[in-house]
Amino acid sequence: MVGGLVPLTTIRTFTSLEKTQKFKVMAKRGRPSKRINTVEKNLKVNTVQMNTLEFNEKLFIPMRTNTKIDEFFSGDKGLMPGVNYVCTGDPGSGKTTLLLDVLANLQKQGKKCLFVSGEMNAIDMVGYVRRYPKFGDLEILFMGDYADNNPDLVLRKAFSKGYDVILIDSMAEIADLYTEYFGGTNKSNQTKLLQLLQEHNLGGNDEKINTSFLVIQQVTKGGVFVGSNKLKHMTTGMLHLKITGEGRFLYFSKNRRGGNMNKLYYSLDTNHHVQYLHEEIMDMER
Repeated sequence: MVGGLVPLTTIRTFTSLEKTQKFKVMAKRGRPSKRINTVEKNLKVNTVQMNTLEFNEKLFIPMRTNTKIDEFFSGDKGLMPGVNYVCTGDPGSGKTTLLLDVLANLQKQGKKCLFVSGEMNAIDMVGYVRRYPKFGDLEILFMGDYADNNPDLVLRKAFSKGYDVILIDSMAEIADLYTEYFGGTNKSNQTKLLQLLQEHNLGGNDEKINTSFLVIQQVTKGGVFVGSNKLKHMTTGMLHLKITGEGRFLYFSKNRRGGNMNKLYYSLDTNHHVQYLHEEIMDMER
């Protein structure tokens, strides 16, 4: 280079095709833009009017435990069909116990229920059943019994019977089983699991039942929700269980089906069932 000028011999000229290929993918300010593939280009997006759609009337009949928690699940005072509730909570708050109690009470009212455990085995479950004998009548799928099998196939075969409500403990444990079997990332395998849940929300089982799911999920030490955006999108409500010096209480931070948004205190110290004590106004500035 002489005097800031570039010798002609070093200048590279580009053909029109090369220029097109080089600059077509450049966005403003020099940033590359995402190319739209053929599938995206041909994507058809449809809008709907709700008044033109028809739904099975069973979707509007609440499933009731006949306990205080019913009015927290929805404005219709019960767990609605085809919904998904994620439950988080402090260690020792009793997430599994409380939700098993909900499941057993729903089964007592004639609903078909399943408990999917990614953490416990039959021996671990003995302690629960001794304190809460009604848990012994629940159908339980211990995923540890199928550690060498395809977890997606195991769940699909189990869910195909058609259940009104399925409790999963926990989403993280089941997603880990998917990752161990299929490889890939935990996020991508959680998506596989969520697709299965969505199929059964829509009645994709032998009995055409719109299954509702109660899913226990982890939070970070700071209390931040751990889960994919798709899980958040599919979640009808977020149930939180807390344990403080005043005792244990639950509340919903979000609920698309309405319901009581106060905090409800409960006790696990009684035999045979979870006891709901009293409610207090929830401090929205928490």
